[in-house]
Amino acid sequence: MTDINTLSAREALATNLRRLRSERGLSQEALADLAGVHRNYLGGIERRERNVGLDNLERLARALGVSVSELVATA
Repeated sequence: MTDINTLSAREALATNLRRLRSERGLSQEALADLAGVHRNYLGGIERRERNVGLDNLERLARALGVSVSELVATA
């Protein structure tokens, strides 16, 4: 397992997003609906294929009930 402290911001976001989504029992589709983004876009974020704009980062954090800083935290 990769140490979260050595991850890039994109990797930390993907790791945290997947963990938080799983902890809440949400599918990618369900979280995408809550956040108002397309499920393919969300999948691309989790696979580290997409950069995320601030507006979408805020939408995802709000849908998960966390702060933006928690969503991108590396420690």
